[in-house]
Amino acid sequence: MKTLGNIIWLVFGGIFTALEYFIASIPLFITIIGIPFALQTLKLGMLALWPFGAEIKIKPGNPGCLSTIMNILWFLIGGIWICLTHLIFGLIFGITIIGIPFAIQHFKLASLALTPFGREIILH
Repeated sequence: MKTLGNIIWLVFGGIFTALEYFIASIPLFITIIGIPFALQTLKLGMLALWPFGAEIKIKPGNPGCLSTIMNILWFLIGGIWICLTHLIFGLIFGITIIGIPFAIQHFKLASLALTPFGREIILH
């Protein structure tokens, strides 16, 4: 069922969301300061490509203040807009019964898009 959900996700917009993340990571890789942010956009892009069957967990142990500072910078620079986009798509998909699984995936991506540092993605 996960594979079918992921294929439907890809056909109906998942590939475009993932491409946006991958394209956004290219200019971030140009600067040394942007590399950690580019790695997070790649993480988001990989999850946007194949979201069904993936879990988001907070990394074990204390993530530290660097993770918090990076999340604050991420939030101010663009994380809020990415999160709002996923929330809007989640609400749109949640209107129909068929779209509820896709809405859940958008809400999962919104959570990660808001604070990606200090989290890990576990693919099953």
